[in-house]
Amino acid sequence: MIAYTYKHHNKFELTTKPKPVLIDPRDAIVRVTMSSICSSDLHIKHGSVPRAVPGITVGHEMVGIVESVGSNVTKVKPGDRVTVNVETFCGECFFCKKGFVNNCTDKNGGWALGCRIDGGQTEFVRVPYADMGLNKIPDSVSDEQALFVGDVLATGFWATRISEITEDDTVLIIGAGPTGICTLLCTMLKNPKRIIVCEKDKNRIDFVKSHYPEVLVCEPENCKEFVLANSDHGGADVVLEVAGAEDTFRLAWECARPNAVVTVVALYDKAQTLPLPDMYGKNLIFKTGGVDGCDCDEILSLIAEGKIDTTPLITHKIALKDIEKAYDIFENKLDGVIKIAIINE
Repeated sequence: MIAYTYKHHNKFELTTKPKPVLIDPRDAIVRVTMSSICSSDLHIKHGSVPRAVPGITVGHEMVGIVESVGSNVTKVKPGDRVTVNVETFCGECFFCKKGFVNNCTDKNGGWALGCRIDGGQTEFVRVPYADMGLNKIPDSVSDEQALFVGDVLATGFWATRISEITEDDTVLIIGAGPTGICTLLCTMLKNPKRIIVCEKDKNRIDFVKSHYPEVLVCEPENCKEFVLANSDHGGADVVLEVAGAEDTFRLAWECARPNAVVTVVALYDKAQTLPLPDMYGKNLIFKTGGVDGCDCDEILSLIAEGKIDTTPLITHKIALKDIEKAYDIFENKLDGVIKIAIINE
């Protein structure tokens, strides 16, 4: 089978690999029907994920059809259409039982697929702990609708869940990339008083204005002033930082009102500074919203009910054999790209 592979720093390559086999009785083999490129794949390519293993198949955002299951798998069976969770988790350790599946203590716990073990930008993938990591797709939900459930949509859902958003709040979302848009969709479920999105890319600004006209939009250069003018208590009540750019962490807490919640969703290339003397007296609550994919069944139900629709994010569809073209478009933000669906023909 063909597989897009992490060769070494700054080098991915389309290679040929054997079809995976069941290793553990809790495994499943999934025939990948559709996958997608995530910014975290680019972080691997550019050396920002030191635990990524050269030689692995990249990709952790995918849907497919169960091909075979181990003897201990009970929740899915061959023929089921499924989403694949970005997180590998046992469901039994202290953190899993608390719902913090990103911190699973298994040796492959957390983000393993497409980072430390072979992922999904290929034809078939082995999914450990299949009863935990696979979720059946309702018949009324298409592959396109379900594609982001296991990663960026789960990230946005988790981040908004921990951010304590109320209907009286002004919520600022910094970044309107794919994860930012998914965070916006999940924020909208909370019905806050107003939502402000800060973004610098013109195509993404136009996307937000076109699809979500009730959302206020500003650019980083005037974000602080815009938030002050459009909030009730000297800043945003909740800030979700989804951009991960050089200055966006500071922008996030500067735009927050005193005693606000600042949830950091972004994955940064460089360490960030917490300048406590500068923020003294703001009494901020910081939370980190990295994906904890324990809400996928609920998310799939919301999609089936028509309450979440991520299909407008899919701006390109490209065959797996042409994945290098897809990466060029995504990495260089060509043709107004938001998300690319990689189709297995």
